[in-house]
Amino acid sequence: MKAWVIDQTGPLDSLRVPLRLADLPVPAPRPGEILIRVSVCGVCHTEIDEIEGRTAPAHLPVVPGHQAVGRITALGGAVAGFAVGDRVGVAWIYSACGDCEFCRSGRENLCPAFRATGRDADGGYAEYMTVPAAFACRIPAVFTDAEAAPLLCAGAIGYRSLNLTGLKNGQPLGLTGFGASAHLVLMMARHRFPDSEVYVFARHPRERAFALQLGAVWAGDTEDIAPVPLAAIIDTTPVWKPVVAALANLAPGGRLVVNAIRKESADRFCLAELDYARHLWMEREIKSVANVARSDVAGFLALAAEVGIRPETEEYAFEDANRALLDLKQGRIRGAKVLRMA
Repeated sequence: MKAWVIDQTGPLDSLRVPLRLADLPVPAPRPGEILIRVSVCGVCHTEIDEIEGRTAPAHLPVVPGHQAVGRITALGGAVAGFAVGDRVGVAWIYSACGDCEFCRSGRENLCPAFRATGRDADGGYAEYMTVPAAFACRIPAVFTDAEAAPLLCAGAIGYRSLNLTGLKNGQPLGLTGFGASAHLVLMMARHRFPDSEVYVFARHPRERAFALQLGAVWAGDTEDIAPVPLAAIIDTTPVWKPVVAALANLAPGGRLVVNAIRKESADRFCLAELDYARHLWMEREIKSVANVARSDVAGFLALAAEVGIRPETEEYAFEDANRALLDLKQGRIRGAKVLRMA
């Protein structure tokens, strides 16, 4: 089968080809696993984090990709509840132990044995992939494959982030950055909190225009001050500077939820600008989002199907995976990027 692999790490812009196209054997499903013929796979900034070494793959080479949608072509032993031909998706959570205190309390995203799709196990930038059947999710029939792919990560992590804000209907919400995850959060927030106004902070005028088109009441630059103090802000950017800027927009008792697996190191100096009185005093707080649980994926897919949330997507041919990553790195963003297998 054809598959893209990460076999070296370094700055994306300096690598001649960040991903290498390889011929690999079609994997055989082990007991408890299913084999999927991948139709599409979403492109995420986490792939850039892997290539640039911020979240190191467990081994190299590895096939990246954790927003995969396709159909089951084979079942390993002892698999129940699925059949050949079923359409399923694979998200960032590839597996967890099931026995630790976090798994037993519904927080499998914090499991010490958490394994990530496309980092700790081969992912969806390939014609075929395997996954433990218990960690595959059914795709609601209302979505096309390309629509479903971003929901598995950008949507699911946005769903978890919005839950962690503790927002109440009528309280104003801020979003920093406006890519794949934030545009889905905005649509979700407008449904779940219809009386809450959404304020967006984004670098590019086209992202701000897109946010206003989707229903934001205001859109400004990353370091702008919103017209009102915000009860909660979700940061979806890959860098530190918007975190400090967002804190200055929080109301007393407000919460900033950082929706990113890693932050790029280039602007860590911005943390030196953190001022206790301006940014944290009055019980303002910061909370991170770590991974996703299966309940986040299932919950968001059900919500999106029920209320008609559809991501805006830009498709790339499978052969253009490197171009898709470079476009994402260089900020050419509107909605979510998706690779289409041949």
